Amino acid sequence: MYSGYITDIEGIKVGHSQSEKGMTGCTAVICEEGATTGVDVRGSAPGTRETDLLKPEKVVDKVHAILLSGGSAFGLDAASGVMKYLEEQNIGFDVGVTKVPIVSSAVIFDLNIGDYKIRPNFDMGYFAAENAIKEENRQGNIGCGMGATVGKILGPENSMKSGIGSASMNIGELWVGAIIAVNSFGDVYDYETNSILAGTYDYKKGKLLNSYEIMKNKKKTIGFSMKNTTIGVVATNAILSKAEANKLAQMAQNGLARSINPIHTMYDGDTIFAMATGKIKADINIVGTLSSEVVSRAIANGILYANSYKDILSYKDIKNDNNC
Repeated sequence: MYSGYITDIEGIKVGHSQSEKGMTGCTAVICEEGATTGVDVRGSAPGTRETDLLKPEKVVDKVHAILLSGGSAFGLDAASGVMKYLEEQNIGFDVGVTKVPIVSSAVIFDLNIGDYKIRPNFDMGYFAAENAIKEENRQGNIGCGMGATVGKILGPENSMKSGIGSASMNIGELWVGAIIAVNSFGDVYDYETNSILAGTYDYKKGKLLNSYEIMKNKKKTIGFSMKNTTIGVVATNAILSKAEANKLAQMAQNGLARSINPIHTMYDGDTIFAMATGKIKADINIVGTLSSEVVSRAIANGILYANSYKDILSYKDIKNDNNC
């Protein structure tokens, strides 16, 4: 397990809401003071909200919350619940008659694991925001990680259970943290040892397979699963411009590339948000390099903390024989 949690960054709170019956949920990452925010979307099948607003040339430069949600496109509705809660707390962009909370969001596909009729909605988003705390540190099958799975090149029947993971690290007063919902098409690797932690699994033979090798040997691509996407948030206490926040999100994606293979495919909607609370002067190159490592750590934790669901095994179930 890797240490730390995204809430180690001062000013960041996290709240979860989930349904065990639906095996879905959402995770709210809140900065009440507002954070300079950027985004990088690498996958070709994303589901997002309020990402255009994060471009450097757009007028609004502070975001008050990021919502990571299950439920595919249906789950974008949960962001409205986060907005409602924040408005009640008088948090948002001041437009005179009220304050409009700026809430960006991204979703994963998890409709096929639980009751697909249950998906994150307004109430679930409100509950996640209402219960956001500085002390939150749960990982695995919680919030947006409830229905997360990995290794779907042969379809969901050969996938493994994953979850949401978080980690943080610092150099002196500079802190960088990440929280990632790991729901990838590809396999997940320990970035330090390059060994597969979880991915496509042969349930008959009881062993991990290698998705990249399967892809190379497959005669055609018809049948590849489109039910994927890894999403997350990187937060730092560094002082960054909006352009630098977008660069931070780009550099953080290197953590996905280091830990997941295949990654950023036509069957993923991989999206990373970056939030800067603006407390410490720091070089963007240092912050970005730290972010890629902390993302890799968070991805590993999303696997290591996950629990199995019904017949879908997790790393905990195969850790003694996980050689591909």
